[in-house]
Amino acid sequence: MPRMKTDVIVLGAGIIGVSTALHLQARGRSVTLLDRRGPGEETSYGNAGLIERASVIPYAFPRDWRSLLRYAGNQTPDVSYHPRFLPRIAPWLLRYWWHSAPSRLARAAAAMLPLIERSVAEHDALKDAAGIGHLFRRNGWIDGMRTQQSLDRAAAEAAALAPYGLDYQVLDRQGLTALEPSLSPRMVGAIHWRDPVNVSDPGAVARGYAALFQQRGGALARGDARSLEAAGSGWQVKGVTGRVEAPDVVVALGPWSPDVLRPLGYRIPMAVKRGYHQHFALEDGAALSHPVADIDSGFVVSPMTLGLRLTTGAEFAARDAPPSPIQIERTRALAAQLLPLGEAVEKKPWMGCRPCMPDMRPVIGAAPRHRGLWLAFGHAHHGFTLGPVTGKLLACLVTGQEPEMDPAPYALNR
Repeated sequence: MPRMKTDVIVLGAGIIGVSTALHLQARGRSVTLLDRRGPGEETSYGNAGLIERASVIPYAFPRDWRSLLRYAGNQTPDVSYHPRFLPRIAPWLLRYWWHSAPSRLARAAAAMLPLIERSVAEHDALKDAAGIGHLFRRNGWIDGMRTQQSLDRAAAEAAALAPYGLDYQVLDRQGLTALEPSLSPRMVGAIHWRDPVNVSDPGAVARGYAALFQQRGGALARGDARSLEAAGSGWQVKGVTGRVEAPDVVVALGPWSPDVLRPLGYRIPMAVKRGYHQHFALEDGAALSHPVADIDSGFVVSPMTLGLRLTTGAEFAARDAPPSPIQIERTRALAAQLLPLGEAVEKKPWMGCRPCMPDMRPVIGAAPRHRGLWLAFGHAHHGFTLGPVTGKLLACLVTGQEPEMDPAPYALNR
């Protein structure tokens, strides 16, 4: 079998892996990017398309009893679960709940802030180099509320974020209509967050970054990342056309990262939040120019190249369990109350998995027991947001450069 030698193998061609490959390449490393599919065809394909600069507080586990009772009924549009899966995920949920205590949540927010603050700038650098600026929109996004009580609460929560210097505006019904005339009066007001950037096709962004990587001499390979094994003083993996060998390897496989690391003796405390999306046409001349989150119902509608993308909240189920239509059906009915939804563009909803660590921060850095093994996964709801800044941080660590932030909060053995 032919052998190809390179400086670094990056396993996973999602937004994290592609961004890491580009930043390693920019630091003089030869890189092979290996995946079983093409760039941006897994988790990076299905999201709301947000570079969420305003998300300075991680998504925490609810701790008030009213919310817990609400979710326990398994009838909500924003969270659902497979009852038979609950015993398996219960220990992880308990850890997630523990880390969501106010003091620990504050530490998680402080740890994530350096990444969030650089998210837009690092995307800007890559999209300009890749020539895909037409996919990016700088009009922020909208958190919409169905009741005045929800709007008042959201306005108070936004005001509490004043120390972060975020740019936002509280909109009453009239102000919301001025921005989005097609939204029905069921949405009484909103918070318009102006710092975030959104894109019209997240998968196309990942492909655009991968095309830039290839233009600069990078190699794309198909193969099974589970074939990774130590080889002499480095690593090797089986590609479709032969073995690839390198002194360093990066595991950036999102929800599949534990599959590769388990044989090496690592037990990753990661779970997945499954999510769905489906594209719809809009009828009656309706249009949407911003991504809009229905905060009271837990879904997002976002204008995309293929149509209006409806994205669901979280589903707790085994990563590889068959898709369930429950969430997309619930949210479709609710979204139809806000906008005149037409026919679905795809016959079946898309399903993906968000890789989540219980302390709400990703793993970025060196594996503690293997030389040349590097990790970049577990970004939960913010993989697309944090792809380029994660790639830059990890590339600095691999090449021995001084990073712009302290990497300690993202170490596996933190």
